[in-house]
Amino acid sequence: MNTFIRNSVLGIAGLAFAGGVAAGPMTDSTPTTVDTTPVAAVQADKPAGVDKGKLIPHGVQGAQSRIDLSDEQVGNVKAIIAATKKAGMDERAAVVSIATALQESKLENLGHLGDRNDHDSQGLFQQRPSSGWGTVEQITDPEYSTTAFLKGLKQVDGWQDMPLTVAAQTVQVSAYPDHYAQWEQQAADLVAEHWNS
Repeated sequence: MNTFIRNSVLGIAGLAFAGGVAAGPMTDSTPTTVDTTPVAAVQADKPAGVDKGKLIPHGVQGAQSRIDLSDEQVGNVKAIIAATKKAGMDERAAVVSIATALQESKLENLGHLGDRNDHDSQGLFQQRPSSGWGTVEQITDPEYSTTAFLKGLKQVDGWQDMPLTVAAQTVQVSAYPDHYAQWEQQAADLVAEHWNS
């Protein structure tokens, strides 16, 4: 599997998503670290019950980024997984959600960032109250914000068969549509590690 396939599917920034849901990227979209180790070397051991084929069905696209997570960030991973299960969605939906949150907030439940804020974006997914995602209190609640993201994902026909970055971008409508792809391996590793914990 070639891990350096370049994503050329979406190159249009600022697409208008039906229903007016949009969330901009964080101001600082530079990855903290880039892991150039081959994918097989960083794949987490698969706990019983996690179908490895569902985690990354299309292979990762491009160079992958990886950050070390605090206890709070791991707690947010677990909250995303719990909300995904509660929504009746599978491991792949959790991978898409976690990769999206890694790009948008580095899995930190961000409040308003003042001048560094992208409009009124907040929470794990940098959702915007002004775009109909919910109130500030709602979108800074990990379960609510994940459920809102997953609701948007469910409305994307064929999201299960799309590359991760295309599925995430269709929901998020970011000015940086290709940036979600860099987090797919770490998101898959986190789902493999925590899906059954």
